[in-house]
Amino acid sequence: VPARITNISKDITVNEGSNVDLMCLAVGRPEANIIWNNLLEGEHLELTAVTKEESGSYECIASNDISSPDIRTVQVTVNYPPFISKARSTGTPVGQKGVLQCEASAVPRADFEWYKEDRRQVSPLSSVTPTGLELFVVKEDYGNYTCVAMNTMGMTNASIILYGKNKMLVNCVRNYCNLIFKWKAFTLCMLAAVQRKKKKSPTLCYAVLYLFISAIH
Repeated sequence: VPARITNISKDITVNEGSNVDLMCLAVGRPEANIIWNNLLEGEHLELTAVTKEESGSYECIASNDISSPDIRTVQVTVNYPPFISKARSTGTPVGQKGVLQCEASAVPRADFEWYKEDRRQVSPLSSVTPTGLELFVVKEDYGNYTCVAMNTMGMTNASIILYGKNKMLVNCVRNYCNLIFKWKAFTLCMLAAVQRKKKKSPTLCYAVLYLFISAIH
């Protein structure tokens, strides 16, 4: 008699940290052999203190070498609180569309709220999406924002800054000028050492070179 699964656990949803007992019963002659996910033998599969990484399909295979195995699956869904998977500040000029990026992983799916200086952001000029806060920027929008992700399991938050493009450009130019200055200082230092016919370059030259390399990284 070919192996046949007669009873198996239904799909289940549990909270992270719970214990899960999956059952799979089968008949056949010779007696059916039951194996889960091609790894563990037995009618019961126990998951202790289940984690979100253990979400997924669990396959029960019943066989006795008489015919093809009978295969059924159980879906295990694990609820867990949100954690921020991506958060990024951005620079946007006035009058342009800005996107403050904030994404979270969670089951059930996370809902988002945005705050600026403890005031919730609700405006016809802004919209909350699963990937962030979109808004048409005015000068008063610049500053620090808090992205709050929540579901029935808990909540978390991240701090994100909206700044002007001009500030970003000034910082970029300033950093570039600093690099040029440090490199010129090093080359002048080495040139002076050569002109003085010193066999070893002064320690000061290497100190300047170290500052240059540090600024790059």
